[in-house]
Amino acid sequence: MTNEAMLHLVADPDRARLAADTLFAALEHDLGPQLPASAEMLHVGATAIPGCLTKGDLDVAIRVDADDFPAAAAILAARFAPNAGSIRTADFAAFEGRVMAPALGLQLTVRDGQFDVFHRFAVALRADPSLVARYNALKIRCDGAPMSAYRQIKDAFIREILSSRP
Repeated sequence: MTNEAMLHLVADPDRARLAADTLFAALEHDLGPQLPASAEMLHVGATAIPGCLTKGDLDVAIRVDADDFPAAAAILAARFAPNAGSIRTADFAAFEGRVMAPALGLQLTVRDGQFDVFHRFAVALRADPSLVARYNALKIRCDGAPMSAYRQIKDAFIREILSSRP
């Protein structure tokens, strides 16, 4: 028997978006000044996209210059747990705020590195309501499914969108 997490969309995405915006503003105020000068913090998850369905968490991309990556990773590691389900490379590290409300995911990337794509996906969704509709349909189909299945389907969708845009 597995204890795998399941995808559960929140009933009120607008309320979740407000909670995520509030936490993001607090993070910018508190964490932003501690990060290297090259750091750019961006709210990139579904709660950053008007009309997008969400599980209610906050996803933040933190982009830094390559020289600043080790220092930024150390700052984040001192405050947040590593995301155990994520990879770690020389230009990407993921962290999570398990006890925060809403739940928090932080993706640290080297600017223009291999994994510096989170902001591009958010920009594509904001620019095209038909992509949001497709993404929402995908989420509705996966609601109640194991997170691993949802992530696999979502990753394919993201790759499709990013490959079709500069």
